[in-house]
Amino acid sequence: MSDAAPGARSDGDGGPVDGGGPAGGALLVVGDVVTDVVARYRGPLAAGTDTVAAIRTVPGGAGANVACWAVHEGCDDVRLLGRVGADAAAWHERELTASGVRPLLVTDPTTPTGTVICLVDGGASAERTFLTDSGASLRLSPEDWSPALLDGVARLHLSGYLFFSEPSRALVSAVLESTRERGVPVSLDPASAGFLTELGVDRFLDLCAGVDVLLPSRDEARLLTGLPDPADAAAELSRRFPLVVAKLGGDGALVARSGAVRARVPAVLATPHDTTGAGDAFTGAFLAALLAGAGPEKAATAGCAAGAKAVERTGGRPPAGSSPED
Repeated sequence: MSDAAPGARSDGDGGPVDGGGPAGGALLVVGDVVTDVVARYRGPLAAGTDTVAAIRTVPGGAGANVACWAVHEGCDDVRLLGRVGADAAAWHERELTASGVRPLLVTDPTTPTGTVICLVDGGASAERTFLTDSGASLRLSPEDWSPALLDGVARLHLSGYLFFSEPSRALVSAVLESTRERGVPVSLDPASAGFLTELGVDRFLDLCAGVDVLLPSRDEARLLTGLPDPADAAAELSRRFPLVVAKLGGDGALVARSGAVRARVPAVLATPHDTTGAGDAFTGAFLAALLAGAGPEKAATAGCAAGAKAVERTGGRPPAGSSPED
């Protein structure tokens, strides 16, 4: 059950309102494809010696994870543009195809595929810390883009990791120009509070001009506004972006438009095992629901349900070939 803000109309029951709309069309995700090495341990880490851990190598990347979760949650035409190294290109293509995603991967001849070390606390929170080598993923550039990639596309989603290198920032500008010309709505997940701090908030917000839906985490929303309360932060961001959906983990999500929080969506109860990719799962399910014609509140409810599924798995993706009911 959602808790709408006083005086706000609910936007969860269909209708083309600020992010909902007619069903149909493909989702194109432009973003990162990386190899995740997930190390789940029970802390504290023992400095200078060994700490026992369960370690798995799995396909990852925020953009790729979003695409896979969108398929898992019912979107039957999901495409992914990303850049990988020759070292792992075939593996990543096979994994994406097995998940139902149409991979549009550019193979970098000189730079290896990005790798992320995910340190996951095996305690109750299952909180994760990332050590990130973005590799080829941030070498995606305007040369890898064509407006023809928007043929048949109803929505485009950008991974925020693209904002953290010069080549991929130039790609973002080319993509936003093409989507404006085609009238394709664009969503964006800021991706990393740490990298946002390095880039600079004002620069990031300037680069986001033209984005229709912003999907920040709690920390990202706070950082982008300087406001400690996530509801205040979401409301403030919605003065700049037509629709803001703030992901709050165990506290659910906030839907904000026109300077006010319009709905508070509760989290779904889960037993955390690995929180890697939970936000990506939310985003993928949210976008799949929008493409199916849902309004933002119902889409956020679907996102919370997917996030709960994600934290009970290792890695950032759903099981390949499974359905939303699995």
